[in-house]
Amino acid sequence: MAALAVNESLDFTALKEYLKVTDGNLASHLKALEKEKFIGVKKSFIDRKPNTRYMITKAGKTAFEEHLNTLEKLIKTQKP
Repeated sequence: MAALAVNESLDFTALKEYLKVTDGNLASHLKALEKEKFIGVKKSFIDRKPNTRYMITKAGKTAFEEHLNTLEKLIKTQKP
C-alpha cells in the first residue's frame, strides 16, 4: 500500500521488483486488496503485451492513513 500511496499507479512488474516478491505472492495480496476495494486495477496492452496497473482508491488511502495513525499511536505509547 505504501508504494501505491506515493505513486499515481504502478504496474505489476514494477511492484514485484520494488517489493522483491514472487508473482504468486504479489498476486494474492493484490487480489485481497482489490476485494476490499483498497486498490483499483486497469488492464491494457502496451505493444501487444498485456499490462496491469494498480492504483490506490479513496477507501484504500483512508484505510492506509488510519493504519499509519494507529501505528504512530502505538509507538508513542511504548515506554523505553
